Amino acid sequence: MLADKDRIFTNLYGLEDWGLKGAIARGQWDGTKAILDKGRDWIINEMKASGLRGRGGAGFGTGLKWSFMPKTSDGRPHYLIVNADESEPGTCKDREILRHDPHTLVEGCLVASFAMGAHIAIIYVRGEFIREREHLQAAVDQARDAGLIGKDNKNGWDFEIIVHHGAGAYICGEETALLESLEGKKGMPRLKPPFPASVGVYGSPTTVNNVESIAVAPTILRRGGAWFASFGRPNNVGTKLFCISGHVERPCTVEETMGITLRELVERHCGGVRGGWDNLLAVIPGGASVRCLPANQCDDLIMDFDSLAKLRSGLGTAAVIVMDKSTDIVRAISRLSYFYKHESCGQCTPCREGTGWMWRVLERMAEGRAEKREIDMLLEVTTQVEGHTICALGDAAAWPVQGLIAHFRPEIERRIDNYHGARPSVGEPVIAEAAE
Repeated sequence: MLADKDRIFTNLYGLEDWGLKGAIARGQWDGTKAILDKGRDWIINEMKASGLRGRGGAGFGTGLKWSFMPKTSDGRPHYLIVNADESEPGTCKDREILRHDPHTLVEGCLVASFAMGAHIAIIYVRGEFIREREHLQAAVDQARDAGLIGKDNKNGWDFEIIVHHGAGAYICGEETALLESLEGKKGMPRLKPPFPASVGVYGSPTTVNNVESIAVAPTILRRGGAWFASFGRPNNVGTKLFCISGHVERPCTVEETMGITLRELVERHCGGVRGGWDNLLAVIPGGASVRCLPANQCDDLIMDFDSLAKLRSGLGTAAVIVMDKSTDIVRAISRLSYFYKHESCGQCTPCREGTGWMWRVLERMAEGRAEKREIDMLLEVTTQVEGHTICALGDAAAWPVQGLIAHFRPEIERRIDNYHGARPSVGEPVIAEAAE
């Protein structure tokens, strides 16, 4: 279990002052100028040494990503874009940072922007986040009034933060769709290359990072990359915010060591599965876009990127959705399919047509109103969507369906058998019982 002294987010539950005075009392904005004085290369090397992998879902090395930004300016400004468009079903970690510990993010923006040669950071906040945006904007204003950011600030790096309120589109969580939205255009992903590090927002070098990835940076640099790398397992290090929801006694968001087992996470912090561990049916370990795992794979399940990838699932945003045996698993995945159908931008044909088709088939399967041969047909369609779209929304729509078929195919077949046992199949003659 992670010791309190090693927690980065010390006001995660909003029990203390979220403003500047409370943040300083908890150790934020401590020695920020000294960090910047060590130089851009030192910061990037320390972030690489920390082993921090992006907390937005992809798990790409944060320090490596920062290093992709051009070392010298060609006249174009550099930008840091913070992705606070937290719209993945089950994911509720970034919102806790925004409303309860916003100065971790504000300070992180300054440090990261300095490392990338950016004088402006734009934080793109989910449209439905109202209180979160208000607290974040207040924190930015407090930092500016205190001379911590802005022109000629105490830290020696002219820097401004812009809080941008999105319109509530899930697709804008994809980094290039977010850039399009910032430019005032429809949120639709861009083809890559060019990558944002060379041609990003307004045609300038840009890095897009998740809220948590940026917010942990100042603490890592204060305590050292080796300190952060001491938690977890090789290539899966550090602390991580986990948000656990569904059929547990106490749903919560908690900071824990990367690599904690699912069972310890649920039983230590959530009071266990509703009805006991033996009542567990399945878990979605990383937000709605990853494949679910059945109970028989969850007893010793390690919660990190590589362990879950070996099971053809993923850590994603570490949004754990627990489902007990009362769950209608087919209808649950069908509901997720509807979400992806609704949120598809429609730019790519496989996603535009495939998401709706998968949802309609799953709706029939939830009732049993299907044929068994359609199960393999549905699986084939997921492979035609997966990997054939500009962005990863097509993959996100396909993976939950693949997980359902891989682990719960007998349940789909049972429903089909029950349905056809109650009603005649197409073309089957109806035989009336002889009257007595």
